[in-house]
Amino acid sequence: MLVRIIVLSLYALMIIYVGIRGFRRTRTFNDFYLGGGNVGPWMTAFSYGTAYFSAVLFIGFAGNIGWNFGYSGLWIALVNALLGVLVVWWLVGMRLKDAAAKYGASTLPDFLNKRYTSPELKLLSSLVIFVFMIPYTAAVFMGLSYLFTSNFNIEYWHALAFIGFFTALYMVLGGYKSMAMIDLMFGMIMAVSVIILLFSTLEQGGGLAQITFELRQIDPKLTQPVGPPGWWPLLSLVLLTSMAPFAMPQLMQKFFAIKDKSAVKRGMVASTLFAILIGGVAYFVGSTSRVFLNPIVAPAAFDTGGQPIYDILMPELLTNVIPVSLGVIILLLILSASMSTLAALVLVSSSTFVKDFYQGFISKKVKDSTMTLLMRLMSTLFIILSVVMAYMNIDSIVAILGISWGALGSFFLGPFVWGLYGKNVRRSGAIAAGVGGLCTCLFLYATGMPSPQAGTIGMLASLVLNPLVSSVPRLNSRTVKHTPR
Repeated sequence: MLVRIIVLSLYALMIIYVGIRGFRRTRTFNDFYLGGGNVGPWMTAFSYGTAYFSAVLFIGFAGNIGWNFGYSGLWIALVNALLGVLVVWWLVGMRLKDAAAKYGASTLPDFLNKRYTSPELKLLSSLVIFVFMIPYTAAVFMGLSYLFTSNFNIEYWHALAFIGFFTALYMVLGGYKSMAMIDLMFGMIMAVSVIILLFSTLEQGGGLAQITFELRQIDPKLTQPVGPPGWWPLLSLVLLTSMAPFAMPQLMQKFFAIKDKSAVKRGMVASTLFAILIGGVAYFVGSTSRVFLNPIVAPAAFDTGGQPIYDILMPELLTNVIPVSLGVIILLLILSASMSTLAALVLVSSSTFVKDFYQGFISKKVKDSTMTLLMRLMSTLFIILSVVMAYMNIDSIVAILGISWGALGSFFLGPFVWGLYGKNVRRSGAIAAGVGGLCTCLFLYATGMPSPQAGTIGMLASLVLNPLVSSVPRLNSRTVKHTPR
C-alpha cells in the first residue's frame, strides 16, 4: 500500500508540473484548444490512442465483453485498430487537415457550419456534443473510481473527487499543450503496463493452452469465433466502437491540431500499433475472467444471486491476476488511459460551448483572452457535472458509453464523412442525417434495444440519409462546395 501511495503521489506531482508548464506556454485560445496547431506525430498518435482507450475499455468493456463473448471479443480489438484507427487516420486525417485550412475551421461544429453554410447545424452539433459528452465522461470517471476503491479500499465518492480534481488541474491550467505533453508519457506507461499485464495473466493461468482449455470446459462457445450472445450483438459492438471514431469530436480534434500531412502519415503507423497492443491485451485479459473469478474467490464482483457485476469484474480480476509487487503498474495503466480520455472530452466539450455556441451565437466579437478564460471555467463546470453524474451511478459503464458513442456517432457520422468526401451532399441532407440518425438511435434505445445495437443502426441511418435527402431537388435550393481532393 505504501508503494502505491508513493507512486501515486509522484504521478500527481508530474500532472501538476505539466499543468504549470502548459499554463506558461498558453497565451491564446488557439494555444489552449489546439496547442498552436503545431503538434507533432508522436504526441498526436499517443494522444489519439489514449483518448480512444480509457478505463471504459479496461474496466467496463473488457469485463462485460470478456465474460460474455470470450475470445470473440478480440474481433473488436482487431477492427478497432484497423478501421477505427488506421483507416480513420488514412482517410479522415489527411483530408481534414486540408479542409480545416480551406474553411478556417478549428472545431467539428465550425467545420459543418462552413461546409454546409448552416448555422442551424452548428448550433445543433454544439448542443449534442455538450449533452452527450457528459455521460461519456461520467462513464470514464466511474471506471477509474472502481479501480481506486479496489486498490486503496477507499469510498467511491472519495475516488471520484480525487480524479476530478487532478483532471481539472492540468486541463484548466494548460489545455491542449498540457494534454499533448502528458499523453506521450501516458502512452508509454500504457504500452509497458499492458505487456506486463499480458505475461502476468498467462503465467497465472498456466499458459494460453491451459486458459483455452478451461474456457472450453466452461462453455465451448467462449473459444469460438463468435461468442455465446451471437453474431448480431458482436457485430453491433464492433461497428459501434469502430465506426464512431470517424466522427467523434474528441478524436477529430487531434487532426485539427496536428502539424502537417507528413505528421499524419507517421502518426498513423504509431497509433495503429498502439491500438493493436492496448485493445488486444485488454480484451484478451477480459476473456479470462471466467477462469479466474467466481463468487467464492471474488464475492465483490457478484450479486447475491451469483450473477457478475460487470463493472467490478476487471478490478477484481486485476487484483487476483497481478502480483502485489506489480499492482501499481496496472493502476498507472488505467489511470493514464483514463486521464487522457477525460482531458480530451473536457477540452472538446468546453471549446464547443465557448467557440461554437458563445462566440457563434451570443458574442461574435468576444476577446481572445475572454474566450480562454471561459474555456477554463467551462472545463471546470463540465468536470463537476460529469462527476455528479458518475456519483449517481445510474447504469453500467457499457450501457452509458454505448448510448453516448451511439448518439454522437449517429449525429455526426453522416454530415461529417459525406461533408469531407461527397460532392453533392447539401445542407438539407446534412441536417436530416444528423437529426434522423440521432432520433433513430435514441428511439430504439428508449424502446428497449441495447445501446450498442441502437447506436449502430443510428449511425447507418445517418450515413444513408445525407445523400438520400440531398438528392431530393425541392429540398435543396443552394449548392455547397465540397472540399478539394
